[in-house]
Order: sequence, then C-alpha cells, then structure tokens
Amino acid sequence: MAETIFVASRDQQKLYIYDGATYILITAIDYKGDVDNLRYDAFAKRVYVDYGDGDTAAIGMVDATSNQRLAEEYKTGSHAESFQLAEKGPDMYVNLPQQHQIAVFNRETHAVTRWPVTWKENFPMALDEADGRLFVGFRIPPRLAVFDTSSGKMVVALPCVADTDDLYYDSELKRIYVPGGQGFIRVFQQKDPDHYELIANVSSGLGGRTAGYPRQPGKKGGPPRLFVAIPDRTGRGAEILSYVPVPSE
Repeated sequence: MAETIFVASRDQQKLYIYDGATYILITAIDYKGDVDNLRYDAFAKRVYVDYGDGDTAAIGMVDATSNQRLAEEYKTGSHAESFQLAEKGPDMYVNLPQQHQIAVFNRETHAVTRWPVTWKENFPMALDEADGRLFVGFRIPPRLAVFDTSSGKMVVALPCVADTDDLYYDSELKRIYVPGGQGFIRVFQQKDPDHYELIANVSSGLGGRTAGYPRQPGKKGGPPRLFVAIPDRTGRGAEILSYVPVPSE
C-alpha cells in the first residue's frame, strides 16, 4: 500500500486524503460534522475518525486500502475527544467529556462499557496496553489519572499541568509526557503499574497544549523527540519546540 496522509478538518467537516509522496489530494470524505481525532489500525488497515455532536456523534472508519468510507461506525452519544486502540485486543477507549465518561467499545462484538468519571473535561489519553493501564488527562481539576483497563477503576491520580490536550506514554522509557497551555510539560516516571513519580516540569510556552511524539519502540533512527506547538500569544510569533528525552541513570 502506498503511503497516504489523512487530515481531519473541523472547519470543513471533512477528512482529506493525500498521496504521501506527491501531496496531491486523492479524495475528501464529507462527515457533515466536527471531524476531529484520527487513529490508524495497521493490522486491519483502517483509519478511525471521530466526528459529530450529540445524536450524530460517532467514530467512523475508512478502508485505508481503497480510501472508502465504511458503513460500520460506533455511536458515542456526544463528541469524542482522544481515543486509543488496543493493538493486541479488540478494545477501543474513548474520552466523552460531555457525558463525564470513558467508553470502551469492543471492536469485535460492538459491546460498549462506560466508566463514569467525577472530574471534568477528560480530553487527552494514552494507553499502556502491556500493563493494562489507561492514562487520562483532566482539565478540571488538572489531574493525570491512571485507570485499570480490566476493571475501569482509577488506580491513582496526580496533580498535573492545566489546560491539557495531548499526552503520551513511552513504553521503553516508562514515561508519561503531558504538555499544557499553562506553559510547561509535566513528566512522570512509571515505577510500576500502580506507582508514578513526577520527575520534571519543563518550560514550554503559553498555549502549548498541542504536541506530537512520533516514537516507535524498537525502531532505529535517532532518539525520540517531543514536539510542542506554541501559538502566537506573546507577540513573537508561533513556533514548534522540539525536546529530546534524557534516559534515567
């Protein structure tokens, strides 16, 4: 399969699909709703797309081999924020802040389990599938919460940076990176699946809550990098900051 780039446009309410070599637009799929997060299932060669609000909200799918929208979808009941796909199991974990829930969809049976949460604005999420832990960032109050994926119970919660929108878990370094619009990145070290330690507060910039961490465990090609997007809020222009994690001694 040729390299392909999938781009979600909230304003245009479309999913754009580009040729990865030429950047020529292949097609655009109109979802008629708030197109937001994307996830790629490399095994099934499907792209998952969350879109819509209220009764129209769902996570749909696109066949990445044909670039065609599939009829199958998962109704969420409200707009989904971050969601994560298990690689060795059928579960898909979905943040639903308007319903104060984390929904777990079984991609084989379509059964759904809903975990109620008491805090508000659960936006970012990352998965430690090997240890059965789900990391969720809350904005009100600012917390990093760790959930047991087998029970849905919260294992621990730690004070965190405010205004989070992304968080990443590095399975090799056993670290969690949480950038926030408050202006810094909180870095937590996983001691074991039930215990975590704050090891760094790294300065970034106001509004720097959007990030990327394209680490591929086991792949060669240099150290991983955390990229944080800083909007133009201080008059010096927008910028992207790049951080190289330092392994523990």
